[in-house]
Amino acid sequence: MEQSSETSTGEAGLDAYALGGRERTRRAARAAVAARRLAGEGLVGVALTWVDVSGITRTKTVPVERLEHAAAWGVGMSPVFDVFLLDDSIVSGNHIGGPVGDLRLHPVLERLVPMAALPGWAHAPAHRYAQDGSPHPLDARALLRRETDRLAALGWSVKAAFEIEWAVSKGDGDAFVPACKGPAYGMTRVTELAGYLRDVLGALKETGVTVVQLHPEYAAGQYEVSVAAEDPLGAADTAVLVRETVRAMSMEHGLAASFSPKVEADSVGNGAHVHLSLWREDAADGPANAMAGGSGPYGTTAPGEAFAAGILRRLPALLAVGAPAVASYLRLVPSHWAGAFACWGLENREAALRFVTGAEGERATAANLEVKCLDGAANPYLLLAALLATGRDGLDTDLRLPEPVDVDPAGLPEEERTARGIAPLPSSLAEAVAAFEADTVLRDALGEAVTDTVAAVRRGEIALFDGATPEEIAAATRWRH
Repeated sequence: MEQSSETSTGEAGLDAYALGGRERTRRAARAAVAARRLAGEGLVGVALTWVDVSGITRTKTVPVERLEHAAAWGVGMSPVFDVFLLDDSIVSGNHIGGPVGDLRLHPVLERLVPMAALPGWAHAPAHRYAQDGSPHPLDARALLRRETDRLAALGWSVKAAFEIEWAVSKGDGDAFVPACKGPAYGMTRVTELAGYLRDVLGALKETGVTVVQLHPEYAAGQYEVSVAAEDPLGAADTAVLVRETVRAMSMEHGLAASFSPKVEADSVGNGAHVHLSLWREDAADGPANAMAGGSGPYGTTAPGEAFAAGILRRLPALLAVGAPAVASYLRLVPSHWAGAFACWGLENREAALRFVTGAEGERATAANLEVKCLDGAANPYLLLAALLATGRDGLDTDLRLPEPVDVDPAGLPEEERTARGIAPLPSSLAEAVAAFEADTVLRDALGEAVTDTVAAVRRGEIALFDGATPEEIAAATRWRH
């Protein structure tokens, strides 16, 4: 984790990460060494990326020889990007909006890597600071760093990983034309695009991403890659890197990759499920997985159950950051393995929270919670910050999980669902935004500026698609994320 050498990470506010003179000098020295290495490898440019509130990865780039200056003093950018909609139109919030102001992008040098899929280019996620060196309140990476530190102060850490789904098109225009014809999960799909998938795996490996598996998915032309779990900041960085690698390699093969929640209105959409496990850092024999080895449901410990219960309790509000597009609610429907009901269960792919024990013999390391109701329109940093905050609230209040669900909730009579407290998740972005704005835990964790800006951007997208058909929504969203 990249952090200032001058401050304590245990502080609650973002001011704990402010830049000072010694920190700028340290970063410049490290960047100078990195720049010489990159230049020696023939690289000429560095893409500094951040993810905006609409979930789109934005960038400014610098020549390798300017990396040292960028590390110390940043690269200028407007804060107005925080209120861009997915079509690049701009709304205004109470805290962000308009042409006035400037921020500085500073590369996270610990995550600086050459991009195998973009020869000559390196990638680094960026932190965003004000001109005085204070963190920008809308910097989602800084928010996530703060949430990991808050858990660390309580003796906990989290391992996280995103599953990345995408659909591959061979069409020349904006229409989606599946690039393969094989059946869902079929080996035929691997055979049809074997060279492409080989190069995706090779580029990810060369870029330093540990791939756990890659397989064909359900929808036409759809694939999924799973990566190794890591700390939450690393997991969000990796999610961005995987998508940009897949996008670049797709273009190299004359294809196009869509990560949209709904590529086609009449087909299954792309999810971006998040896997989480809670670890006790001060355990006697080293870090211990709180999702295993306990006396709670399916072997959870009391803290592991409380962490999961905190997330479950606030899923309706979490959707405003985890399923943040109008198109998300074309995907989030019952009986499509999207997790459309606020419930949990052991290996239940229709529950919003799927508990995974792992194979007998490796449960101590493998047990985790999968949050299924999320998609690729989410900002991974903001989403993980929100998930950690709600999990931490579960720990603070010692929450317990309700009874698990072992069937498709949609198949239960409505009276039984009501009696068991199994509620449908919001069926529209407007419902999710209302729950988000009313949630005091998320408001306190993310801050007023984030809460207001997220709501303003979501309402802007709702207005953008007012009266649009599902087909029009899918088409307008298809190539944006």
